[in-house]
Amino acid sequence: MLSGKNVVVGVTGGIAVYKACDVVNRIKKMGANVKVIMTKSACEFVTPMTFQTLSNNFVTTDMFEEPKTWDVEHIEIAKMADLFLIVPATANIIGKVANGIADDMLSTTVMATKSPVVFAPAMNTNMYENEIVQNNIKRLKKYGYRFIDPSSGLLACGDIGVGKLADVDEIVDYVENFFDEQDVKDLNGINILITAGPTIESIDPVRYITNRSSGKMGYAIAKSAVERGANVTLISGKTNLPIPKKLSKFINIESAEDLYNAVTKEFENNQVVIQSAAVADYKPKEYSDKKIKKKNDDLEIKLSRNKDIALELGKIKGDKVLIGFAAETNDVLENATKKIEKKNLDFIVANDLTKEGAGFASDTNIVKFIYPNGDIRELPKMEKSEVGNHILDDIKVIIENK
Repeated sequence: MLSGKNVVVGVTGGIAVYKACDVVNRIKKMGANVKVIMTKSACEFVTPMTFQTLSNNFVTTDMFEEPKTWDVEHIEIAKMADLFLIVPATANIIGKVANGIADDMLSTTVMATKSPVVFAPAMNTNMYENEIVQNNIKRLKKYGYRFIDPSSGLLACGDIGVGKLADVDEIVDYVENFFDEQDVKDLNGINILITAGPTIESIDPVRYITNRSSGKMGYAIAKSAVERGANVTLISGKTNLPIPKKLSKFINIESAEDLYNAVTKEFENNQVVIQSAAVADYKPKEYSDKKIKKKNDDLEIKLSRNKDIALELGKIKGDKVLIGFAAETNDVLENATKKIEKKNLDFIVANDLTKEGAGFASDTNIVKFIYPNGDIRELPKMEKSEVGNHILDDIKVIIENK
């Protein structure tokens, strides 16, 4: 049942609007609070009164109509949503959202929401298969928007092919399963410390040594861990990524020493430590408080060794779960395996930076999990969020077996 859940349903102009009536009716009867936004084109097929009666809520159709409350309506609707469902979703609304266009109540509200947005497309086959539409769908999926794929069959225009709105049962099941999955928090109450991003080692006020880490892997793990109910502390070097929502704590660091101090301070309060940050092994032996001026001769910078944070944590591990990462360019398995025993890790996630679709900056990764007993589990190329969930799955098993 959907008792207490807030579902915003966006209805756009297409012959399949009549099926949206059934969707609203059914999820309302399952206990959801349903708020409907209709485009002007949708109103040409079904009147707002129909959806108002089915949802028992006022229906919004116009950005500039007289408001029913004193709230900024599109912002309030965006905030209330636990799930935003657009059914039917035309090529027009897909294109608008994919390209950041907000020129009516529905597109504006979608832009303002932070809730999951699900499109249920319905359109002519040629429109759906048009490369522009497909590219817009791919772009939205990359941004995290979800889709209930249309089915194939006889369309209202007489054509036969893909583009028919998914069956109402399938759409309602999707909504129900969505909330069922949200309610499953298999890492509930587990305190997880995650490190991410690069470290920076200053040479002078202008120059520094760093690496190519984007932080995407660590941030993806943090986001997944939060979604699964964990209390997450994220310690991060400088990135261009948005901070994941609902973290217990976010700590920004710069140098390897900063990272070491932050990790050791937070270590005791966490059951799991996932060390995905790319830590500089060396730092300049001497820091110049003034910019080093260019000369005719070569410049030599002497480097000293930074602390091996994973090694230090392994010494005080106790009953905690420690996960390491090994980003290598050669002898991946050999180099990664050496680190497991040396650093007292429960397992290590190894990846070959030379492979396309793996490593820094990429949204995907290709990794191997290497365990202390010598077992190896190889994953195919997948989104870093998926890799993150595989890591968390293994961590859950380790915790259960302790």
